[in-house]
Amino acid sequence: MTTQNLVAGLRSATIHPVIRKIGLPDVITALREGFDDFRANPTHLIFLCLIYPIMGLVLGRLASGNDSLPLIYPLLGGFALIGPLASVGLYELSRRRERGLEVSVSNAFDVFRSRRIVAILALGVVFVAIFVAWLAAAQGIYDATMPAGSATSIRDMASAVLTTSAGWRLIVLGSVVGSIFAVVALATGVVSFPLLIDRDLAATSLEEAVVAVRTSIAACLANPMAIAAWGVIVAASLAVGVATLLVGLAVLMPVLGHGTWHLYRKLVAA
Repeated sequence: MTTQNLVAGLRSATIHPVIRKIGLPDVITALREGFDDFRANPTHLIFLCLIYPIMGLVLGRLASGNDSLPLIYPLLGGFALIGPLASVGLYELSRRRERGLEVSVSNAFDVFRSRRIVAILALGVVFVAIFVAWLAAAQGIYDATMPAGSATSIRDMASAVLTTSAGWRLIVLGSVVGSIFAVVALATGVVSFPLLIDRDLAATSLEEAVVAVRTSIAACLANPMAIAAWGVIVAASLAVGVATLLVGLAVLMPVLGHGTWHLYRKLVAA
């Protein structure tokens, strides 16, 4: 009973984590530590199981009609938006390895037994909503800039996008809007999910989710250059993954996921 009262007391007060200042060397170190975690416990199979169904979905939509063609690139680019959510199992693996606990791929699913799973799922719903909003925005931009009938095939659409003024307007406007979505996802997710995996923050799940998001945004505002560098690394990795028909993401996404845990450790004081 004493232990239960102590835990209840700890959860009754809202915790406000302390933000640290970091630099580019810390970002590189976090990435290297993430690669070390991946080498110690390869988790590419998890992302192969995630990526190939998505590839099948894309191909299926393409086979169902040309209306889906404009969403190919936004759908692939959306990996960066849902990356923080897709990596929650990796954060748990890195946390266990950091504490010297036994680690196996199955431990990635331990997060579903966390006391904070409701807060994690609630924040996950927000990220899914961001992803859906991005797809809707991308479709709206395409409809507003490109003439009807320009997406009759992948080849015709690529030609229309790359060789016409309307296509370049689409590229510029889509890149600007996409960057806004990416910044929002990065700012709200780079610390929030690892923080929820790591510690209790408040009495209720909603409060915990809010504190986690506020802490993530505060960490980004306190370290704009370091977070921008991390964002560039994520974007470059995504580009490489798309260029390899998503196969490269099976390695790059786990490394980035583990690296995000170590970046969180550097950004937020224990």
